[in-house]
Amino acid sequence: MRALRRMLAWHRRWVAAALAGAAVLALVGALRPAPPPGQTVLAAARDIPGGVVLRPADLRPVALPAEAVPAGALRPGAQVAGRLLAGPMRRGEPLTDVRLLGPELLAGYREDGRALVATPIRVADPGVARLLAPGDRVAVFAADARTSGDPVARMVAAGARVLAVPRAYDPGSPSDPPAGDPAAAEGALVVLATTPELAQELARAAVTSRLSVAVLGR
Repeated sequence: MRALRRMLAWHRRWVAAALAGAAVLALVGALRPAPPPGQTVLAAARDIPGGVVLRPADLRPVALPAEAVPAGALRPGAQVAGRLLAGPMRRGEPLTDVRLLGPELLAGYREDGRALVATPIRVADPGVARLLAPGDRVAVFAADARTSGDPVARMVAAGARVLAVPRAYDPGSPSDPPAGDPAAAEGALVVLATTPELAQELARAAVTSRLSVAVLGR
């Protein structure tokens, strides 16, 4: 009989301890702060090369934890269709303001403390333009097309940074322009970060000369 009482007392203590532990766990769960709400941002729906004009099919909304949302992330409803993507994006990567060609992209480019401007030029060889990538440093040469014989090239710019290489035709896009679309011929357009004075010099050179570039590095 005494052994039975000891066994019952042991079981009562075990049950009481289990109930106390469950109560503590329930209290901790009730006091634990709720996870922060997620935020919906725009992200790449596929791997997108730099220099393409964004289309609605290129992006999709994704929900991210608040702490994982990068600064400058763009939300659904932002007017990004038709904007130029300055650099490549991986599938699922959130789209931020500095990914698009515009004032935000130029914010990180300065020369001797001066703000730079986005200067588009058209190079003579589209194949060369396809070799360029945002961030490349290039020298720009101008060869006067009005001279007889072999034109002499002169350097117009040295060390200009490539901001974007627009590609009107992107084979990976689900909304490519149809064959023969005039936009498909714009692959030789290159956008550089330059001083306003150099932008004027490049514009003057483009009137009478064929422009070419040489890659100096990054």
